[in-house]
Amino acid sequence: MKVTLVIYGLGSGGAERVMSILANYWASQGWEITLIVLVPPTKPPFYALDSRIKLKSLGIAEKSASSFAAIPNTWRRVKILRQEIIADRPDVVISFMGAVNVYNILACRNLNIPTIVCEHTYPGATDASKIWQLLMKWSYRHADLVTVLTQSAVPFYPTDRGYQTIVIPNPVLTPPPIGVTDRLLPAPSLIAMGRLDPRKGFDLLLRAFHQIHPQYPDWQLTILGEGSRRSQLEELRSQLQLTDCVHLPGAVTNVRDYLAQAELFVMPSRVEGFPMALCEAMVCGLPVLSTDCLSGPRDIIDNGVNGVLVAPEDIDALATGLAALMSDPAKRQHLADNAPKIIDRFGVDRVMEMWTDAIEKSIYYCHSRQL
Repeated sequence: MKVTLVIYGLGSGGAERVMSILANYWASQGWEITLIVLVPPTKPPFYALDSRIKLKSLGIAEKSASSFAAIPNTWRRVKILRQEIIADRPDVVISFMGAVNVYNILACRNLNIPTIVCEHTYPGATDASKIWQLLMKWSYRHADLVTVLTQSAVPFYPTDRGYQTIVIPNPVLTPPPIGVTDRLLPAPSLIAMGRLDPRKGFDLLLRAFHQIHPQYPDWQLTILGEGSRRSQLEELRSQLQLTDCVHLPGAVTNVRDYLAQAELFVMPSRVEGFPMALCEAMVCGLPVLSTDCLSGPRDIIDNGVNGVLVAPEDIDALATGLAALMSDPAKRQHLADNAPKIIDRFGVDRVMEMWTDAIEKSIYYCHSRQL
């Protein structure tokens, strides 16, 4: 099987993590994998890739100077991507995320190559412009298959628009042995991770932690990740006088070493798709607390059994939930004992079976369109 994967870049995000898992798994099965990224090859992929994967960096992801310039730039990107896909001659093309999905569909028009587009955010909370939403709505009609992460996202992609929609959750890897023994976190510690942007709700977490820190002065908070809101979060940390107990070390490659030294994982997100960070913490045996945002956490957490859900965008609820777990080691242990069982539902082998079925369906739908 020859598969071409298309994504914007290979940074530290969740979609990039999933694509690296897919690419590595299929390469290990002897499939011929080409991974196309739109950004220039300025730095290596954040997540390690199998040496058998053919990586192509097109360098066509620069921002347009204006909305008028965006139109010719889009067609130029589509043309270059189309040339690469034709050269690869894949059995199927799979792309991730909204704008890249549009480029991919346009690039594959009339090539008779099965096309799968993957949505990795909850469509009910999109920040795409009206123009892009219309373009996505039109272009998705020409895909063979649309994958979404949760059942709650399915109604946004009705099958009468010409494509089929299926649910494929993100795959969860079995954790490797801990790589370090040096102390990375102070004890006791809360840990969170994700892009430093408004959707992840780290500003809410800082305010909630500020509420409860006087009662739990020994506890520290570490937020792993990088993003556009770093300076705002650092300023808020300073305003709340949390500089000595809240740490922002940036994106790290040894995430599981950090998770192994924490007492509690927290996800304060306003919006999620199917959060890889939450799954990774749970499979490592951490007790977790998450906001019950529109999509994602509620598909993973059985409230009170393998984690705790609290109301989204509610600082008081977040603070109360954290305090309840910070003060109850027995409850944390109960959650920790059950958390790794999510591997039974979302383990790599199970999810990759779903992907094999999806690829077979996309080939069938593509051939049916040609009849």
